[in-house]
Amino acid sequence: MALRYLGYRSRSEAEVRQYLRRRGHAPGTAQAVIEKLRSLRYLNEEAFARGWALTRAQTRGYGPKRIEQELSSKGVGSTLIGKVLRETFEQVDEVEQARRLLTKNFKGGDFTEPKTLRRAASFLQRRGYGSNVVFNLLGCSIEDD
Repeated sequence: MALRYLGYRSRSEAEVRQYLRRRGHAPGTAQAVIEKLRSLRYLNEEAFARGWALTRAQTRGYGPKRIEQELSSKGVGSTLIGKVLRETFEQVDEVEQARRLLTKNFKGGDFTEPKTLRRAASFLQRRGYGSNVVFNLLGCSIEDD
């Protein structure tokens, strides 16, 4: 069952453990299966987190906060999340990526207009970009919030 579950996409250990528990397996059995999958290299928490973060950043345009929240919800440890996010955003320019999202989703947007400015800022924050990136990109100060 666990191999079939891993066949669809890469998963974290916590996801596999939760899946096996939902299917009625004892926690000890789930742990034994996870250890076996880990020894066969079907499960690798670091590779999963690295792949997830890079894919989300490059294809979806998500920022570090959004990716951190997603990885956390998938049961990845906070130290590993921090390491993976540093590595990912060394490869991906966060400001340039946010700029591309703005130009794609707000074509011809007049950011001097307060309503458009609020919508753009909210959009970027939902995508996981920090306040510094949002305010620097939109050309306003934090006090204008």
